[in-house]
Amino acid sequence: MPRNSASPTSMRAGRPTALVTGASAGIGEALAHCFASAHFELVLVARSADKLEALGATLSAQYGVTVRVEPCDLSRSGAPAKLAKRLKDISIDVLVNNAGVLEQGSFIAIAPQRHQAIIDLNISSLTAMLALFVPPMAQRGHGRVLNVASVGAFQPTPSLATYAASKAYVLSLSESLSEELRGTGVSVTTLCPGITATNMLTQATGANDKLGQLPAFLVGDVQNVAADGFAACMRGDAICVPGVINQAAMIASRSAPKWLVRRVGGFFGRRAV
Repeated sequence: MPRNSASPTSMRAGRPTALVTGASAGIGEALAHCFASAHFELVLVARSADKLEALGATLSAQYGVTVRVEPCDLSRSGAPAKLAKRLKDISIDVLVNNAGVLEQGSFIAIAPQRHQAIIDLNISSLTAMLALFVPPMAQRGHGRVLNVASVGAFQPTPSLATYAASKAYVLSLSESLSEELRGTGVSVTTLCPGITATNMLTQATGANDKLGQLPAFLVGDVQNVAADGFAACMRGDAICVPGVINQAAMIASRSAPKWLVRRVGGFFGRRAV
């Protein structure tokens, strides 16, 4: 049984509730702080119970909000449905799909099960969470969704092929839902950060020291990325790309010929492997 820092009935009436997946570190943790500072009650989801409990205690003490902790591996078959069942008595006003996994390297050098793990969490789990939590929002006539993708969603990214493809799926699905749900009171925002200083980058750098040679100006601050994503979600923007360089890359990838985008991506991707 999950360990909860708050029972379902202790979520305070009148306050909106945000559910944040992948909340134990990185962008998810920073987003949890953003919502807590805006006086949202929180449901925090990640695999690490200890990290979630510690974060929940910090947020409760710092912002005076109620936090429910739900340790869960969303990549497992049926896990999103089991989570939704446990939360059936809570009205989720904002769904933040941040949980994700990255594998950097040559496609042919990565084990098949690692490719599948990316698909299971970044695609299958996210889709299930949307299918479970968005319909009640539409029925109530209000709600917000923040899906965390990547600037890599806008172009093919050699050395991150499966990851970038999974984020392209997130972006495409999110843009479709943003239009499909127009007029229902439910907004869908896609946060597309570039390279960000998180544990995920640290782990990738440990496996490939070339990533440690990235210029500092290319690495975004996780607090700034989260703040931009939170603000965009609250405005109901369809897409948020933090950082001028990332915005320029996104515009270039959407306006340049496809063959040129592939060649440029290949040039840099081959040097990262």
